[in-house]
Amino acid sequence: MLPSVHFDARGIEWAYWVCDDWLDARARRRSRQIFERHGLRHTVDLPGMVAERILPPVKQLPNLEIRRVGDRATRDAFCAIGSVCFHVPLPWFREVFDHDSVWDRFIAWVGYADEEPVSTTATVIGAGAVGVYNVATMPERQMRGYGETVMRHAVADAQRRHGINQTILQSTPAGHRLYQRMGFRTVTNVAVYAS
Repeated sequence: MLPSVHFDARGIEWAYWVCDDWLDARARRRSRQIFERHGLRHTVDLPGMVAERILPPVKQLPNLEIRRVGDRATRDAFCAIGSVCFHVPLPWFREVFDHDSVWDRFIAWVGYADEEPVSTTATVIGAGAVGVYNVATMPERQMRGYGETVMRHAVADAQRRHGINQTILQSTPAGHRLYQRMGFRTVTNVAVYAS
């Protein structure tokens, strides 16, 4: 497996994401063994979801100052929140997001409550859909609607700029009910294998 050669030679941990439902039954049964043989273990299954349109909120959302990531302060806030919420070392987040080329297609937002960065969302446009990524809220600020507020802002901006309504994402178990209320439905299972 070519990725294992690349990452193992550098001593870097990595992950491989597979849409199980896109594999035929035989390949799906064998995939776990194949990944294990290459040093990857199955870590989580995530629902792959799609919404043809985003439904209105079911409750009033909080007012946040939402800033597009573009300068050092917003980039640092985006990375810090992602590091905490996704349990990824901060240097790894910076390794990915400290390159200007990332920001050519990846549009990210940080929500601020009382000048404190509390939540993030990012979008990427591809294959006629708005892809939603990095929806995260600091643990001590969760359950207040911050993540939904920033996500709705990010999606609305992408839809307005590109004229696209269809939106896709991979949900965590924590976000699944929220996404269903927003109009998303599960269309595939995404299996994540990590080193």
